[in-house]
Amino acid sequence: MTARKSGQNGAHKAAIRQENEAQILAAAELVFADYGFKGATTARIAEIAKVPKANVHYYFSTKEALYRRIMEDVCDHWLQAASTFDNSTNPAETLRGYIEAKMDLSRARPHGSRIWAHEIIRGAKFSSDYISTTVKSWLDSRVVVINRWIAEGKMDKVEPYSLMYMIFATTQHYADFSRQIEIFNNNNPLSDEQFTDAKENVVRIILKGVGLA
Repeated sequence: MTARKSGQNGAHKAAIRQENEAQILAAAELVFADYGFKGATTARIAEIAKVPKANVHYYFSTKEALYRRIMEDVCDHWLQAASTFDNSTNPAETLRGYIEAKMDLSRARPHGSRIWAHEIIRGAKFSSDYISTTVKSWLDSRVVVINRWIAEGKMDKVEPYSLMYMIFATTQHYADFSRQIEIFNNNNPLSDEQFTDAKENVVRIILKGVGLA
């Protein structure tokens, strides 16, 4: 077998693996959100993913490994939403970008957000190590930036952790309590226009609360 053919086969196998993993992860996100960790079964996940149950165990040795993969992937996307903190010197622009990105993620991936919420409510049994290392380090680094903005007089003096917790809670509300929002909206999900208005209102309220236009 030539090196070129071998490389093509390797790329093909990698693409198949990636596709199979994506199918399993998407199905697992739905099942864990509906049934929780205890109620979810790999058989149900395989059924939704339309793959043999053995495939689930081939790619993820245990249900816990699959559950943790989803939770960490969801949170990693949330952390990436705040990448603007790393380069921007404009707090209004940075916070706006972060809030809007978090709300967009809540709308695009509500099941993942609910899995995270359920996990935390249950005491973070499977995620406390990830939160105490990866997430805490990320949060502390954002707090350093906010404190610098305060010291430079760019925004009002607020407690940075409280500000970040408020953003977490408000943006994720649109995923975790979407059914409640629908009920208040005459049993209809928010339209694109309503969601855009909601984002603008959340941004305006939070920025005004910290002294930013």
